[in-house]
Amino acid sequence: MSDQHRREWIYKLCTYGVLAGMFAFLLQVQNQADEYQIRILNVSAIFVTLAVSYNLINGVAGQFSLGPNAFMAVGAYTTALLTISPAEKELSFIIEPIIWPISVLHLPFLPSLLIGGVFAALMGFVMAFPVFRVRGDYLAIVTLGFGEVVRVVANNAQSITNGPLGLKGLPEYTNLWWSCGVAVFTVFCVTRLVKSSFGRAMQAIREDEVAAAAMGINVFRHKMLAFVVHAFFAGMAGGLMAHLITTISPTLFSFFLTFNLLVIIVIGGLGSMTGSIIAAVIITYAGEWLRAVEEPMAIGPLNIPGIPGMRMVVFSIMLILVMIFARQGLMGRREFSWEWFCGFLKIGKRRG
Repeated sequence: MSDQHRREWIYKLCTYGVLAGMFAFLLQVQNQADEYQIRILNVSAIFVTLAVSYNLINGVAGQFSLGPNAFMAVGAYTTALLTISPAEKELSFIIEPIIWPISVLHLPFLPSLLIGGVFAALMGFVMAFPVFRVRGDYLAIVTLGFGEVVRVVANNAQSITNGPLGLKGLPEYTNLWWSCGVAVFTVFCVTRLVKSSFGRAMQAIREDEVAAAAMGINVFRHKMLAFVVHAFFAGMAGGLMAHLITTISPTLFSFFLTFNLLVIIVIGGLGSMTGSIIAAVIITYAGEWLRAVEEPMAIGPLNIPGIPGMRMVVFSIMLILVMIFARQGLMGRREFSWEWFCGFLKIGKRRG
């Protein structure tokens, strides 16, 4: 066996070892951690799914989309409507009865989650035709508009979404196995796509769309592929989020959600899946730690009242600082690999 094959086997064993360690960690947390810690880990995993898929369209394909909240809303409502029993739907829809056949549909969680992702992907497919007729800032404005359209429709389609009242009392299906399992599946799929010929074509489009087209790359098809894949995983993340918090309403899917994701992928590094994973976990935990800045404080004789939304001011400042001092983010476009890790350890030994 050559040295190259031996190294590949060792790297595979290391990957399996990490997955086994992750499984043992989740088992330990599931049995011993309190509900708050488990909830934060679930939210972190869902944001990893969202950030990695969002980075595919923004960081890898270079298309500045501002509409992940729309796909998440479609996935969340679809999954929720399929998992709620007909009797519960009849009780929830007070102002206007729910329409048939949604009123009688009732499926297990996994098929509902997949159908939520597929519906979001179909919406991404339909949206791609008008969206990719424009570029740059115009693309951002169009996708932002679609996000708002979906939120307004959810607010007014009483017989489907229950309007501003939203859907309450959803079964709490999301646990660490679901959220982390989907996150690992998303990272695997998106990473494989980025390393394939399709991913390299997307990166070529990001660098120079005209040159990529001149080289024979079907620009629209590759943009659409990135958009649909992003929409599918964002829809699944929406379904997971709905069944974690057990209540959804149109206000949950505002631009605020998109802004959070934008902060994550910029801080992690546009185009880096490793950076998205690291930043998603950091920002989720930072969001919890920074709740302290929204509470009333007393500094000596000075009493500062609680200011709701102060966390977003801190995140905005972080984003500005990253833009000024580290425009490439934490990882730039670099990815973690065992080869890089072993090289890093060797450098460390030499320096030691």
